[in-house]
Amino acid sequence: MSERVWSVRDALEWTAGHLESRGIEQSRLSSEWLLSAATGLSRVELYAYHDRPLSPEERATLRELVKRRADGVPLQYVTGEMPFRHIVMQVRPGAFIPRPETEVLVDVALGALAGVESPTIVDLCTGSGCVACSLAHELPAARLYATELSPGAVEIARENAERLGLSDRVTILEGDLFAPLPPELRGHVDAVSANPPYIPSADVPELAEEVIGYEPHLALDGGPDGLDVARRIISEAAKWLAAGGVLSMELDERRVEDAAKEMQAWYEGVETVPDLTGRPRIVTGRRP
Repeated sequence: MSERVWSVRDALEWTAGHLESRGIEQSRLSSEWLLSAATGLSRVELYAYHDRPLSPEERATLRELVKRRADGVPLQYVTGEMPFRHIVMQVRPGAFIPRPETEVLVDVALGALAGVESPTIVDLCTGSGCVACSLAHELPAARLYATELSPGAVEIARENAERLGLSDRVTILEGDLFAPLPPELRGHVDAVSANPPYIPSADVPELAEEVIGYEPHLALDGGPDGLDVARRIISEAAKWLAAGGVLSMELDERRVEDAAKEMQAWYEGVETVPDLTGRPRIVTGRRP
């Protein structure tokens, strides 16, 4: 990019073309997010103010962002944020990037908790805290406990809860699944949600470079068949849920039915729920 005056439209077109030439998928969408991050304009405002010139500082910021994205750094790590349902999560290396399909996990939990006035909810493998913070945001009377094994992800989740004004109702705990929870919660939890590691070990090396090269392996590898962590959650959640409490998990689409069969030994009304593309993604059931 030369030092001539660049309008928002000029920068958008150049960025999209450059990223496409570097083999970046959805180059137009990436260019919108990068330009928004550099200018502070929303994606809608980019088109409303397409003739606005970029300042030298904005051009310098954009060049750095474009370089990182062209080098294969995931878009969300470049911009430092990811919209998720009705909130925006901060993300950086160390925490798994929230995916749109995980929004369905929140939908399932909300549906299961309809009519529960002040629910107590546990979110396992919370990562950035997207599910826990979304549930707290959409259920103002809910009390959330979110656990995470990775110290780096715990720090990010706590920052998100604080930034969103939810830290008085969302407690982020470092540890393995249910281990760090207050013992008095045992048998009194209304819902457990989880997005555990679910990629079969043999498939992890085959993931896209943007995933395997940047996102934490701890959040990916689910053991030989992808269900190692899920099986532990199925058995342990039954001890923490209240009667009628609901367990909901996001899993590999190839393993959802297997998980549902295993859940039937512990839970009632077990069913699978498709994600936004119609693929089986969520398994859910109630403790008798």
